[in-house]
Amino acid sequence: MTTNELPPVDWAQGVAVVVPCHRVTRHVAGVIAAIGPEVDAIYCVDDACPDGSGDFIAREVRDPRVRVLRHEHNQGVGGAVMTGYRQAIADGARVIVKLDGDGQMDPALLPAFVAPILRGDADYTKGNRFWDLRQIRRMPLVRRLGNLALSFLAKASTGYWDLFDPTNGYTAIHAGVAAHLPMESISRRYFFETDLLFRLNTLRAVVVDVPMDARYGDEVSGLKVSRILGEFAFKHLRNLAKRIGYNYFLRDLPVASLELLAGAGLLGFGAAFGGWHWWHSAQAGVATPVGTIMIATVAVVSGLQFLLAFLGYDIASVPRRPVHPLLADRVAPAG
Repeated sequence: MTTNELPPVDWAQGVAVVVPCHRVTRHVAGVIAAIGPEVDAIYCVDDACPDGSGDFIAREVRDPRVRVLRHEHNQGVGGAVMTGYRQAIADGARVIVKLDGDGQMDPALLPAFVAPILRGDADYTKGNRFWDLRQIRRMPLVRRLGNLALSFLAKASTGYWDLFDPTNGYTAIHAGVAAHLPMESISRRYFFETDLLFRLNTLRAVVVDVPMDARYGDEVSGLKVSRILGEFAFKHLRNLAKRIGYNYFLRDLPVASLELLAGAGLLGFGAAFGGWHWWHSAQAGVATPVGTIMIATVAVVSGLQFLLAFLGYDIASVPRRPVHPLLADRVAPAG
């Protein structure tokens, strides 16, 4: 089936939008006004905004689809989105879109995020600002370089090797999948989008990139690279270890599990054995025996080959079959 022959999308299925609100009073009214009629409900989550975003929306916005949800204490973008998810699920939404209130995301693109889910092709969609190479130059250099590095780390920690731009916050999710997320465990702040991808992989959800252009105006980002670099590195390693444990030793034991164990063992042995004998020979002022060198070399090379085989299996194991038809009718707590 070609792109022009895709099945029609039934929009009468309950589409909701969650808008986290924190210091967005200059832009949020325009964002809400631009949301099309295909959306049934709009949840604006005032995340203890010091500018009173919730009061501003209640006072200035007349759209009957809008409902303001409030946090007594700031919970970060992740906490705001989870609050919106819970309410949308409780109200019977079928697909939930997350749209920032700062004007960076074009509401006109919303159908492109929802359509793959309603057609049954995806469980979750996210934006990709790197799709059109001509548009990349519009992105600030620091963000461009940061996204390149984070995208590679995120591929390993989430298991979605075919995705890019992991910190993109323009997303849509099937409510049946959202209901099965461990919402209390998902990172609340800047690591939220990447941590959510990791959680989706544990559900074997299908995630699809949606091409988009970013819009940069006068908004101020609170993200400080120096502050979150170490935190991100630690959380990526933690999620990578969890994902491997879940997928390769708890849920299943494919041949790749043995390749990983053999690769790590041989590589570690070769490095330790060769390093110790090199240090001992250097201290004694004698040449390392050829046999010793060969043992270390064979162990290291064999270990690398096993690890590459595991990596190939992992890349080929990206989820391809949507799970929301299996999850949509099952009841599960959203917390």
